[in-house]
Amino acid sequence: MIVNFFHRLILPAVCMTLVISACSPSPSSSAEQNKNIVRRYFGEAWDQGKLEALDSLLAPQYINHTPSTPDPPRGPGGLKPIIAAFRRAFPDLHFEIKDLIASDSIVVARVVMTGTQQDSLFQLPPTGKKMAVNQINIEKIVHGRIVEHWRVTDELSLMRQLGFVP
Repeated sequence: MIVNFFHRLILPAVCMTLVISACSPSPSSSAEQNKNIVRRYFGEAWDQGKLEALDSLLAPQYINHTPSTPDPPRGPGGLKPIIAAFRRAFPDLHFEIKDLIASDSIVVARVVMTGTQQDSLFQLPPTGKKMAVNQINIEKIVHGRIVEHWRVTDELSLMRQLGFVP
């Protein structure tokens, strides 16, 4: 009788639950995919200087809302000269991802940016000094591409470490 109860009620319910969960998009899987996009964004574009990676990581209508570089052109073409300037100034530029918090459309990345300034950066002369500063980045992702970006950098700490502010 217990076996019959299992076959008639429990087994179909378990099978139905497995089928439904297998066919439904998992919010955690899209969140994990979005985290991987952000990992590639920092790893390939910023750390390695592979600017062509931005063509597949960013949407053509990508908007950069970062206040330190106001109103750059939209799309990957607006970000490439910014990354190139940072990589020229800091050839050893590196972003260590400390935390990633993701949903199905937003990834928040807490990172530490490090490097040694070997060339000028936006009219700041080279100092030869090392820097390590905190950033919070927010990336909005739609259909596997970053469409909007917000960033806050501890720029006072950056300027102090480079010797431009006492």
